[in-house]
Amino acid sequence: MKITIICPHFAPDTAPTGEVMTQIVNELQHLGHRIHVVTSLPWYRDHSVEPGWTGRLISREKTSWGKITRIHPFASKNRTNILARAIAFGAFSCAAALVATLTRRTEIILAMSPPLTLGLAGWVAAKRHKAPLILNIQDIHPDAAIATGTLTDTRVIQLLRRIELTSYAKADAVTVLSDDLRKKLISRIDEESKLRVIPNFVDTEQIYPGDRNNSYRHELGVTDETIVMYAGNVGFSQPLELVLEAARYLADRDDIIFVINGNGSRRAYFEKEAEELPNVTFMDYQPRQRLNEVLAAGDIHIIPLQKGLSSISVPSKFYSILAAGRPVLASVDPGTEIDLVVTRSGAGRSTPAGDTQEFIAALTALIDDPHGRVAAGLEARRFAEEWLSAKAVAESYNELFPELRQ
Repeated sequence: MKITIICPHFAPDTAPTGEVMTQIVNELQHLGHRIHVVTSLPWYRDHSVEPGWTGRLISREKTSWGKITRIHPFASKNRTNILARAIAFGAFSCAAALVATLTRRTEIILAMSPPLTLGLAGWVAAKRHKAPLILNIQDIHPDAAIATGTLTDTRVIQLLRRIELTSYAKADAVTVLSDDLRKKLISRIDEESKLRVIPNFVDTEQIYPGDRNNSYRHELGVTDETIVMYAGNVGFSQPLELVLEAARYLADRDDIIFVINGNGSRRAYFEKEAEELPNVTFMDYQPRQRLNEVLAAGDIHIIPLQKGLSSISVPSKFYSILAAGRPVLASVDPGTEIDLVVTRSGAGRSTPAGDTQEFIAALTALIDDPHGRVAAGLEARRFAEEWLSAKAVAESYNELFPELRQ
């Protein structure tokens, strides 16, 4: 089957959603599909087009399974300028719609959101090709932006709500990552049967339990200390204040190092807040090929989300941590997907979002229980192997394609 995929990131871009879509494409091509990926030039790491890709608005590549068209993301270096980001997303989405519309006939359109506007880009292309549209929802927007306080203007919120609901209405199927997200969207979808739960996955062959004493740990100058790690985007959705409060509480212990590995709109703020904390280290995003090494170096991995976000967002890095066989400490809304997976699988501990005292108490308990951490890591890996394989997720999409073509 000929498939067009419209997504904001794709390898070698380092965004987690790009890694997810790259793996989906890899699995779909093994099933015999021909694929055209419409995406952006790599830009996620530093919020600007990476060296080697500059000086062009569009790039085309042929692959063994089809082709990739990369479009300039029009990204602004000012990560906190909401208007600039909105204009960039809009411009990229218009260009993506044009490319996807003018390509050779396709049989399925798969568009990823956020950004919200890619849903409309997918609809335009689907209408042109008379093809079904699958809208893949990674985070529910504008809910996530509202919950973090990034969006407060009621007129902008109303506009984004219209775009959101229009995207759902025009899609033939809407895939979400968890039952939480499905329940959240039921009242917004014109036909409940459109909603399908297809989780993100992790490549359990590429990400696996590795040696904690690796070159990444050596770069940090760490030997046997316990590393408490947050690896991912440093933005408004992630309340890393929790991590800094824990670092202050445990500042007198020289056997614990807190590592924040990532970039984002709030990194400069957190770096300033941590200036007086010698037990906190910041690291830039690492190349994708080092992901397993980074995850292996961490003894405890933190998944923090702002209150209200856990029911509308499941960070893809969560699954990678499980596959790496490392224990998780989550700070999320009780009863949501991450909370249920962590507690039921035995992969670590979960505390209520925003509860600093509970978070610090759970973290201290994990730090002081190395045998319990090993057991939690084993359970995390077992869960990943049984439920999160890339092949199983690709098969779910493969079953959906002919159903929509009927």
